[in-house]
Amino acid sequence: MTRSLGAAETYAALHDDVVGIVVDTDVVTLAGPDALSFLQGQVSQDLGNLAAGESVETLVLSPQGKLDCYGRVARTGDTTLAVVVDGGWGGQLAERLARFKLRVRADLGLAHWRAALLRGPLARPTAAGSAAAIVARVAWPGFSGCDLVDAAAQLPAGVAAGDATAFEAARIEAGVPVMGRELTAKTIPQEAGLVGRAVSLTKGCYTGQELVARLDARGNRVSRRLVGFVVASGVPEPGDFVAVDGEPVGALTSVAYSARTNSAVALGYLRREVAVPAQVAVVTAGATLVAEAAELPLWREPRAVG
Repeated sequence: MTRSLGAAETYAALHDDVVGIVVDTDVVTLAGPDALSFLQGQVSQDLGNLAAGESVETLVLSPQGKLDCYGRVARTGDTTLAVVVDGGWGGQLAERLARFKLRVRADLGLAHWRAALLRGPLARPTAAGSAAAIVARVAWPGFSGCDLVDAAAQLPAGVAAGDATAFEAARIEAGVPVMGRELTAKTIPQEAGLVGRAVSLTKGCYTGQELVARLDARGNRVSRRLVGFVVASGVPEPGDFVAVDGEPVGALTSVAYSARTNSAVALGYLRREVAVPAQVAVVTAGATLVAEAAELPLWREPRAVG
């Protein structure tokens, strides 16, 4: 029987053991002689040297360079690939790829699967999880781990089931964005800090490359960027706006309680002209909360605020 951990135990295991949760995920598959060459022209990551069994984080962009999807490409065979995305976003990705699939010898499919997310220094893609269709090593800043993706993925024997809220706090502290919160159709990759982890700046052309390359040549200066927040007291909500001297300068996208800070932590976008670390105000439900805006990941102790 799988042992379940509470929030505090989960948070500790994320740092010094191994713990997991199982979530819904979508998998868009491509199979055929043109699968690799087609996908190479659609994603931001270079797939040229991707071997069977390997995977990389990647973006799928609109022709204007805005984000259509963020996920992971896995090569599952010589002529087969899969793009793993957050649950609920596979249909949008499949439709986006289908619009560009002209005279391509590859079949496009969509499956609604499960993913066992293992996190912690003792997380291993061992034989216990080797039956999964896709086994992906994952490196969140400050957290190592792997994802086991399959139609009926489950936690391997011996891995305790963790608390989802603690996983959410770890994701926020690591600065990992997700679709529908930090990432929308209006997002530019540089705003979310995704270029270093999901974009190749040396590969050939792909859809949406022009904006990414132009911003890179100009020092990646964008009008806003994703940062972290540590809230001194109170719990804000996603969508609450951030202000400096009474002037709105950003908004929160994700919020969770952190055992590390014994307070709420959040992700959100902040205007470029606000230098961090900085004390800011978060306006929520008619109240004003004091918070510290900081660079990601949120590993440095926040300054005293109040």
